[in-house]
Amino acid sequence: MKQIYLKRGKEESLRRFHPWIFSGAIHHADEGIVDGDTVRVIDSNGDYIATGHFQMGSIAVRVLTFNNVAIDNEFWFSRLKSALNMRTAIGLAGNPNNDTYRLVHGEGDLLPGLIIDIYGRTAVMQAHSVGMHLCRKEIAQQLIKVMDKQVDNIYYKSETTLPFMEPENGFLIGQSDENIGIENGLKFRVDWLRGQKTGFFVDQRDNRSLLETYSHGKDVLNMFCYTGGFSVYAMRGGANLVHSVDSSAKAIELTRSNIELNFPGDKRHDAFCEDAFKYLDEAGSNYDLIILDPPAFAKHRGALHNALKGYTRLNMKAFEKIQKGGILFTFSCSQVVTKDNFRNAVFTAAALAHRKVRILHQLHQPADHPINIYHPEGEYLKGLVLYVE
Repeated sequence: MKQIYLKRGKEESLRRFHPWIFSGAIHHADEGIVDGDTVRVIDSNGDYIATGHFQMGSIAVRVLTFNNVAIDNEFWFSRLKSALNMRTAIGLAGNPNNDTYRLVHGEGDLLPGLIIDIYGRTAVMQAHSVGMHLCRKEIAQQLIKVMDKQVDNIYYKSETTLPFMEPENGFLIGQSDENIGIENGLKFRVDWLRGQKTGFFVDQRDNRSLLETYSHGKDVLNMFCYTGGFSVYAMRGGANLVHSVDSSAKAIELTRSNIELNFPGDKRHDAFCEDAFKYLDEAGSNYDLIILDPPAFAKHRGALHNALKGYTRLNMKAFEKIQKGGILFTFSCSQVVTKDNFRNAVFTAAALAHRKVRILHQLHQPADHPINIYHPEGEYLKGLVLYVE
């Protein structure tokens, strides 16, 4: 195994078990190292400190382990088993009322660069690093062993996360056309072939449940609805009406399909293929529960300033439209936007709209999207539930 050598003092973050090594921390490396190689990392004293996947770029090494062990089938099995044990402990794995959950959440499960979501009998695997892409077949084999008859099929979906490699999406193990997952007793069609992420936003499960408790008798507007997750929960919660809005015709089609799957023939729901800002500009002030769950406004730090302006503008429009006594669920999934950044943007929007606002809940990602305590960057989902006078 080839080795990478750190500059003096650059091992301090690794002593605190941070799983990233930045390119600027590297003094030199053995010849012939290429993207995806598994490398040993040596500190300035010549001592072993970590093993990880190498990749050209700002994050040069994603650490797999701080123990000097082989990265083999036993390693993959152990890490996957640990991830499953945690999901079993929190009541997700093996629960027939909820067969849709995240099994592996990158750094949060000590497997940086790897995402695995479970949808019934199918696991959808996504690589965010070349190293994980190269190990996909070995990981898939160990995943089948770990899941022990809970999963029959493994679909690999990394075309959008590794576009420079042009990996081919497809089944690594098995084959299935069954694409319905169950979340808290509700059914959702999961488009792992063409959908965003792995096909469904699993990370809003707990927040959708909370929304359900506030929906009774409400006129609900779900912006950026995608597959209509919040809309379906609002319907079950007894909403008076639910309007779903997305700029994607495919998303509107999925939303309508999911509503029909759970509430066939129910006339309380309607969906609109429309730009969010345009819709809010033209909408009346007849909604008393609004959900704002936009895609990431900032993919990198260079976009942070414009992203915060976008969050302020979007939330201001919602504050202007929502009825007195209404409730706003508002989110940011941009990793580079901190909780304070987001809150300040929303507070600015409230002030500009001249509305009195109280915080009812501060929301975040669910337990199956764990945050490695040594990797605070893993906290990406921020949300607020606000009461608007």
